[in-house]
Amino acid sequence: MRKQYKINTVCCIFNVAAHYRALIYHFIDQELQADFYIGDTVGNLKKMDYSTLKGYKGTLKNVRCVFFSLNWQHRAVRLCCKPYQHYILTGDFHCVSTWCILLLCRLMGKRTYLWTHGWYGREGLMKKWIKRIFFGLATDVLLYGEYAYHLMIKEGFSSQKLHVIANSLNYDKQLLIRQGLQQTNIFREHFKNDNPTLIFVGRLTKVKKLDLLISACYKLYEEGSSVNLVLVGDEMEEFSIREFLLEENILNNIWIYGACYDENKLGELFYNADVCVSPGNVGLTSIHAFTYGCPVITHGNFTRQMPEFEVIENGRNGFFFKEDDLDSLTESIKIWLDYARDKRDIIRESCYEIIDKKFNPHYQIELLKKIVK
Repeated sequence: MRKQYKINTVCCIFNVAAHYRALIYHFIDQELQADFYIGDTVGNLKKMDYSTLKGYKGTLKNVRCVFFSLNWQHRAVRLCCKPYQHYILTGDFHCVSTWCILLLCRLMGKRTYLWTHGWYGREGLMKKWIKRIFFGLATDVLLYGEYAYHLMIKEGFSSQKLHVIANSLNYDKQLLIRQGLQQTNIFREHFKNDNPTLIFVGRLTKVKKLDLLISACYKLYEEGSSVNLVLVGDEMEEFSIREFLLEENILNNIWIYGACYDENKLGELFYNADVCVSPGNVGLTSIHAFTYGCPVITHGNFTRQMPEFEVIENGRNGFFFKEDDLDSLTESIKIWLDYARDKRDIIRESCYEIIDKKFNPHYQIELLKKIVK
């Protein structure tokens, strides 16, 4: 039976609403009957169409401050004076207006929920102190992952205050696409060989450490274990991938696919690839890959990872290598390809399992409905 909320008791104040999270925001809109106040922009992140939310009330101007990487959401603090009882907030401790909202709501007896990465495990003493105060002001903290949850328990936070909400993409649409996927010859036809195919999907930027991945492919080629590599994403000026490919002299085995926003085509690419390799932080790429049954290899320094690394169960649906270590990455690719040779269908199912269980908006909204009461 659907829980009934009093109209206009839930207020969502977010720094931005990314397009890939549109489905969970629509669920919040429908199930919690929330009002939304959302920031105008954060970097070059693609936004959803805010007007598609029935509870959308206005866009807040995100103002960057000069000192300490601080920011402020113009017209956000005054929302404390409205008759809302629940405030779901982006949990960024750099946002001064969020501090004000937390303090005012605490004084007014209103409940606040910070949606956040929480703890990374690399915080210094000052940042730990600031975060303890910031998260301590909230009624509850919504965390992207179990890793941050356990770190915050060690820091003295109550388990009753912390909730792992995970992360998600457009699960419903992707699930329909997944159900229609089948093996194709897309890579054989392009590369004219039967080599195992690695894939990376995301912006082709320096921080993704794609030079390390290309070097690993070249090393495998020299060792007689050639692989194909497909790079899907926008090429950025900061990192000339084509120049690096010429240096490595393995251009025939690398397909610079370019940007792709066609979910059907992305599903086909992931489904037919042997493994997705993300040498830098893996982030939402892991959820995207797993949704279509593609295992993931990424580095195992969790203090410098994004929360979504948690979908990977080492040796079952992916593999971790030593960060920035070419030999470790190369060996991990070899080990994984040898292990997975006759287990592709089993691996696909293990990828689907964690997404269908937890990393989807249906799990997220059910958790929110239990907490926001």
